[in-house]
Amino acid sequence: MMSAIPSVNLEDFLSNDKNRKEKFIKEIGSAFENIGFVALSGHFLSEKLVDDLYSEIKKFFHLPQEVKDKYEIPGIGGQRGYTSFGKEHAKGKKEGDLKEFWHFGQYVENNPKLEKEYPANVEVQELADFNATGKETYKMLEKTAKYVLRALALHLDLEETYFDDYIKNGNSILRPIHYPPIKDEPKNAVRAAAHGDINLITLLMGAHGKGLQVKNHDGEWVDAIARPDQLMINVGDMLSRLTNNKLKSTIHQVVNPPRELWGTSRYSVPFFMHPISEMPLNCLENCVDRDHPKQFEDITAGEFLHERLIDLGLITK
Repeated sequence: MMSAIPSVNLEDFLSNDKNRKEKFIKEIGSAFENIGFVALSGHFLSEKLVDDLYSEIKKFFHLPQEVKDKYEIPGIGGQRGYTSFGKEHAKGKKEGDLKEFWHFGQYVENNPKLEKEYPANVEVQELADFNATGKETYKMLEKTAKYVLRALALHLDLEETYFDDYIKNGNSILRPIHYPPIKDEPKNAVRAAAHGDINLITLLMGAHGKGLQVKNHDGEWVDAIARPDQLMINVGDMLSRLTNNKLKSTIHQVVNPPRELWGTSRYSVPFFMHPISEMPLNCLENCVDRDHPKQFEDITAGEFLHERLIDLGLITK
């Protein structure tokens, strides 16, 4: 078996066939209850868009360091633009991860209040197509995420559009990551240390090489490998809280490659789907019962995100 991660096809959900739609809801629901990860085909990213994005981000990360450094904006906790190598670390870990990355954020529509609340996107001057390609990818991943959440809403016996208003203009982030070639034996650092994601769901491009590992319920690390046409999608802590841990936010990591591949760069592009900050993450009533008492305090998405950014060392109290 190549990967212990189940595969689903979003075209089943989008079809007008009731049985295919129910099959998708059941498959993704049980995957998210059991391992918290799924490999998804039938999304809205065309092959051309994917190729264009990789080409643009490789060009960006190959720019001279002093050019990249211009795009590291102080005072916004790395929420937009460039974050240099080794800045971010996993919760509870001192060592910085072996990566540099870029952030595209929300393109707010018709909401002056949120335009003020979110930092503006940073425009790269040196690359003609970088900004537009990032925006288009962001939009297509956001659209894919919307339908995944609609399926999950039905799985949770909610109204199909339960999440729609919470994710419109949500604080989502598209993060192209570059893991540079490894030159020396890393002391304690890995490309990305074991962590759970903060957000509702994460859609990951570029999980076709070995490296991403997921911890299953028995505490074993399993390789998560998607086909080139698939996105890897996992549950984040916000969705886990909302569902009183019915849907599992799984601990995952990106391990360093075998020594013969140290000389290679790895690129991956996660899209972190966040709601607007007012969204309540209070455990859903239909996920709490005698056998499943409420596990989490009431909190909003904004408050929860703030707590976690402090844990990650990206903002100070």
